[in-house]
Amino acid sequence: MSERAERPLQDPMAPLERAFIEQYLRQQGHTLDSILLLATEERRVLMVKAGREAAVRLAEVDARSAYVHEIHGAKEG
Repeated sequence: MSERAERPLQDPMAPLERAFIEQYLRQQGHTLDSILLLATEERRVLMVKAGREAAVRLAEVDARSAYVHEIHGAKEG
């Protein structure tokens, strides 16, 4: 019997979410490493804002994807 490697499931959008967070931090003059030097509350506030920005951007990507699928589905039918 062959053994298969067990890998935990990952959110396929996680790398994109991380990229959006990193982009937001860069726009604020920071990186994931540099925010570790900030005070705890300042770091928390910045990451909350970065997370919100990433969520908005991911929702936009999802909406555009659904729209493209809708257009292609309508053309095929």
